[in-house]
Amino acid sequence: MANSSPLRIDVLTLFPEMFPGVLGSSILKRAAEPITHPADLTNVREPVVSYHVTNLRDYADNKHQKVDQPSFGGGPGMVIQCQPVWDAVQAVEAMDPRPTTRILLTPQGEPLTQPIVEQLAELPRLLMIAGHYEGIDERVIQKLAPIREISVGDYVLSGGELPAMTLIDAVVRLLPGTLGHQDSAHHDSFSPGSQRLLDHPHYTRPRTWEGIDAPEVLLSGDHAKIEAWRKEEARKRTEERRPDLLGDDPTA
Repeated sequence: MANSSPLRIDVLTLFPEMFPGVLGSSILKRAAEPITHPADLTNVREPVVSYHVTNLRDYADNKHQKVDQPSFGGGPGMVIQCQPVWDAVQAVEAMDPRPTTRILLTPQGEPLTQPIVEQLAELPRLLMIAGHYEGIDERVIQKLAPIREISVGDYVLSGGELPAMTLIDAVVRLLPGTLGHQDSAHHDSFSPGSQRLLDHPHYTRPRTWEGIDAPEVLLSGDHAKIEAWRKEEARKRTEERRPDLLGDDPTA
């Protein structure tokens, strides 16, 4: 059975060699491949995503493929120039007629949250720009508006490549057909099925390890009690570790 067109994710970066290992492994790899149902060879889940990584240096206007210059006003570090970013965006967007949501990974962006990831997973195309050095010339950011600026946390990395990979992973695992069980992502921490709380503790075999027993309720077979226990543990863990997620009601 064929799905609708897969989500297209483009990444513009100065370091494309960083991506194959991540995009070609585990769940991200599986999402980009057709999967045949073992019990029905005519039942094929087509790829739900396609990845396209573009080297910004390919759009440099000089033979040395230089894309950065010192900052006006002085100071340490280099700044990525407008022209290669602008030309790369125009060329990449022309490869697919579907509307594109532009994303700049930057410490100055809005903090990444699960609701934002859920919004992005509903879109047909994402174009992520991974900055580097001291950043990107502000004028091309303004010219590319509307562009969504997103931060993965209140810290600074060497570039936007790792944040781009983080965002890709968070989005792709929400696409229908990516995970083995359709409810897996729905009940993750911060997700609707968990009431936006942290996840409950998990246990597996053996029943006793290093003198520590798994909770008896999980072995009871009583699904109502198990569900109630999990909800209460999720609430307690959230209250202890992230009370900000509970808002004004600590019993939520």
